[in-house]
Amino acid sequence: MPIYEYACGACGHELEELQKMSDAPLTTCPACGKEELQKLISAAGFRLKGSGWYETDFKTKKAETPKKSSDTPCATGACSACVTD
Repeated sequence: MPIYEYACGACGHELEELQKMSDAPLTTCPACGKEELQKLISAAGFRLKGSGWYETDFKTKKAETPKKSSDTPCATGACSACVTD
């Protein structure tokens, strides 16, 4: 459910309200009781990231990390692939 911001035209009181999209907008100010509450327009506070979104959306260039060159597969010598008899 989205969070809507409201401001009262009479007293200037501001509030946020968690409402369903199908709910009617609030009209009565909880601070002064007058019917002058207006819904404010505000920017969304989230970004869509991760797999499943378009490749070009919010794309940033990341520096590639150089791979370690080593004779052993794990580069530690502790795994069974590194141990030689």
